[in-house]
Amino acid sequence: MREHDGYEQFSGTSTKPNFKNTLRVGEIVKSIGAVLAGLVAVTVLSLGADFLLHATGVYPTWGESMGDSQFALATAYRSVFAVAGSFISAQLAPVKPMQHAVALGVVGFLVALVGTILTWDGGPEYGRKWYPITLVLIAIPCGWLGAKLNEKMRRKNR
Repeated sequence: MREHDGYEQFSGTSTKPNFKNTLRVGEIVKSIGAVLAGLVAVTVLSLGADFLLHATGVYPTWGESMGDSQFALATAYRSVFAVAGSFISAQLAPVKPMQHAVALGVVGFLVALVGTILTWDGGPEYGRKWYPITLVLIAIPCGWLGAKLNEKMRRKNR
């Protein structure tokens, strides 16, 4: 069978390889960059808010115990920042934005889980157990929500 212009001579089927479903190195780098950009955004925003709230006296000085209402505030803004970071990951994704945003959610889940384990028997400055458990539980849903908001914005801008 002779190949002619990428087609087998007798059957007419394509003999060109199908690269449509494979990621190229450039897309892999862009994918990693998209998730890292979201992670950096979440980290910078969260730590920035922490420093600001400690500096303004809303939170006690570092190392002192915080109350449940202060941890509730931290949970609220961390949730918003996690959604925003996932939105950024989805926006920067070269393909499959939902998967990139949820990947960031999985990274957040793992980071929160490690933090929960490391601080489980810590002192009162780590707060009660509900706070780290909540961070573990909301990480992936926040990733999904960030991707959904990105989808909605893309549809609106078409």
